[in-house]
Amino acid sequence: MLRRLPLTLGQSVDTRKKTPAYMQIIAAIIRDVESGRLEPGTYLPSSRELAADIGVNRKTVVLAYEELIAQGWLSSAGTRGTVVAPIYPDATRKPSRPPRSLGTDRAEYHILPPPERPLALPAGSGIKLDEGAPDGRLFPADILTNAYRDAVRAKAASNAFLYRDPLGLAELRESVAEMLRSQRGLNVSTDHVCITRGSQNGIFLTAQALLRPGDHVLVEALTYEPAVAAFTMLGARVHAVRLDDEGIDVAAVEALCRRHRIRALFLTPHHQFPTTVTLRPMRRLRLLDLARQFGFAIIEDDYDHEFHFASQPLLPMAAYAPEQVIYVGSLSKLLLPALRVGYVVGPPVLMRSLAHGISVTDGMGNVITEKATAELISSGELRRHARKVRQIYAERRLGFAQRLRETCGDRIRFDLPNGGLAFWLRFPGRDMDEIERRARALDLRFAESRSFMANDAAERGLRIGFASLNDAEASRAVAALAAAVG
Repeated sequence: MLRRLPLTLGQSVDTRKKTPAYMQIIAAIIRDVESGRLEPGTYLPSSRELAADIGVNRKTVVLAYEELIAQGWLSSAGTRGTVVAPIYPDATRKPSRPPRSLGTDRAEYHILPPPERPLALPAGSGIKLDEGAPDGRLFPADILTNAYRDAVRAKAASNAFLYRDPLGLAELRESVAEMLRSQRGLNVSTDHVCITRGSQNGIFLTAQALLRPGDHVLVEALTYEPAVAAFTMLGARVHAVRLDDEGIDVAAVEALCRRHRIRALFLTPHHQFPTTVTLRPMRRLRLLDLARQFGFAIIEDDYDHEFHFASQPLLPMAAYAPEQVIYVGSLSKLLLPALRVGYVVGPPVLMRSLAHGISVTDGMGNVITEKATAELISSGELRRHARKVRQIYAERRLGFAQRLRETCGDRIRFDLPNGGLAFWLRFPGRDMDEIERRARALDLRFAESRSFMANDAAERGLRIGFASLNDAEASRAVAALAAAVG
């Protein structure tokens, strides 16, 4: 007999939509778990029963159930069926209230107009180990050249080289919105998307819209330093929250919320930067509950969503809590970092603030690059390239791990990352300052361990990218790293 559920899957799943039906089922179940309509311990219908009830193929439901089990939202109870997992430690705990649609013009966090814009920096020579960059040599130069040529011709023919919407080219905004709808479960339109010059630009513009001097911002104890620099430049007071092997400590977040008026929490939940750990559903939902309770925004930096090797990637937090999460992403990992194409997703009120910030710092972005990027997406070239490089990077990931084990042994400790383009390396019992001094002497360049630390109590380690290195380069780099470790 069909187990009737307090959810609205029948109304949520529409096979006419471009979003795959299994992703619609996943999103609907997550929303109902997050809102409390589906409580821990609730049994779901069998795949056959649910498929018949909502009018889809049984394999579609099986795929959705398997992915939700892999992500931790559901669990298998053997012959008894599929059950909602204990997401909240206290089974009686409920979210403070159900989510609203992203389409609303009302946001629950404070948005302010912006002041200045930061600068970012690079440099060094010798053997370079990046923090997780793609291999730009893999993107076909002729395809990129053709995309730019077509973009110039199209814009010249329509006299479109003039100033335009600071939020970005409408065509690219729609392409990004469609990508997010079909691949990441975000229910967004062009009105919710702002094109930026990379994700760092998006983080800073978002911070400008949210923060005033003296506001309190939370970051993970190990984090993306340029984001901290942006918050600090805007006069925010940054608090580092400890991490463990499941991500940010939610109890510590709550304690800080009770001591300070928190405006924003900056997170990299999919592949935590720099440690690569994935934030699990239980902690995600508790953070969203705290955000509603204390009225702060979550800035979700999903910088390399496309590269997940162990299973399907988790849905972004913004997919099931759009009222509380500002979503920042980038096409740099798929295309080329030098193209500087990122985006921010949020409610229309945020888009108006971002447009103001761009108008006084950048004016209008780069219409030619945005047009070329839109063509690469609409033609399918971007997706084809993603499939190709994902396989290459998966092989390089395993090869890099093998080289580390063979060359460095137990002198370096690491977990094989499930996704992303970098490893987080720890050096038990060894002096990091001495390792970094020897590396400089060997002309080995990488981001130093302290650059990831938001406070002195954080664990020291190195984030080392593997994707941009071919076999010969990886062997040379690992040998140099082993020599620095000693």
